[in-house]
Amino acid sequence: MATLRRLQEAPRHLLVCEKSNFGHDKSRHKHLVETHYHNYRVSFLIPECGLLSKELKDLVMDIGPYYSVKNLPLYELITHEFINTFVKKGKLILSLDKDTYEETGLQGHPSRYSGRKSMKFIISIDLMDLSLNLDSKKYRRISWSFKEKKPLKFDFLLAWHHTGTEESTVMSYFSKYQIQERQPKVALSTVRELQCPVLQSSGLAGEPEEACSALEFFDWLGAVFCNADLNNEPYDFISTYCCPQPNTVVAQALLCTITGFISPEKILVLLEQLCHYFDEPKLAPWSP
Repeated sequence: MATLRRLQEAPRHLLVCEKSNFGHDKSRHKHLVETHYHNYRVSFLIPECGLLSKELKDLVMDIGPYYSVKNLPLYELITHEFINTFVKKGKLILSLDKDTYEETGLQGHPSRYSGRKSMKFIISIDLMDLSLNLDSKKYRRISWSFKEKKPLKFDFLLAWHHTGTEESTVMSYFSKYQIQERQPKVALSTVRELQCPVLQSSGLAGEPEEACSALEFFDWLGAVFCNADLNNEPYDFISTYCCPQPNTVVAQALLCTITGFISPEKILVLLEQLCHYFDEPKLAPWSP
């Protein structure tokens, strides 16, 4: 019964809502994007828009490839050649179960998402610091762990960010492994007569009968991207969700979803282009 109750509960999650302005010097949006490294999907919605501008469409359709590498030994990512070729800054972050973590013999800390009983552990390795001290005791211990004590292999997704190295170098460097170039999938669609909640930028909590809260807006946005019915009709047995009150109806809205492995740098470029799109007056007062 306890197991069944756990399956019925939502997994541990954290939703943080902050009020800011992209033009504000202390806005944290850039930092939040830069530190969110693993991005599988990026979506945005523009009310009162039927077609993307040429600049936005060109950017979306040319977001760039990513790579999948099968059975790549972990020690390949700590060699001086790899770091010197590809890494300008960054860390190797491992999320391991308890048994694997203990078998590595390396120092880490419990994952913040593992709950009261720590079952997941995080090991963080500064690659630049490591490459500058190849004769250090720390490097020798990590190398011994990855090569001999617990020689781990994983399937990796690699996202490219232009830093001066030729992109073809990725394919040639890992040519002895199973490497494939993949292209992100882009889905564009237009929704007609879309119910949109009323927002007030002055407060995240919302006001009854005046504006929805940030959490309500987040739920609504998820329902839109899942193509859920927002009407809560009595005969609808699939979804009982309805758009928060009060709401307005927009004639059309453009939905765009990019699916793949997308680097934070590319998301920042996309975000900047979206901000430029709204530099000129638009019918829609917001765009998520």
